[in-house]
Amino acid sequence: MRRVRPPDGRVVNVMPEIAATAPIRRLAFTHEEPATTVGMSLDSFERHVQPTLRLVRLGRMRLVPIGELERWLDDNANRALDGAA
Repeated sequence: MRRVRPPDGRVVNVMPEIAATAPIRRLAFTHEEPATTVGMSLDSFERHVQPTLRLVRLGRMRLVPIGELERWLDDNANRALDGAA
């Protein structure tokens, strides 16, 4: 398996035999990836964001579904003219 970065900036893993035809769409992030994706430190992400997300737990592994991260961003976004700081 190898990583490919399409023009939209996502990182996707692809199997070598199908790399030329179809990248595999990621459905979840592991550990530091969601913090990096939204542009914050891992400490801030774990303290302020992660507790509000549904996680997929598999043993000690924690996966953050991409849809959960998108939902959090949408729920916490303010327009510049809303007056919210």
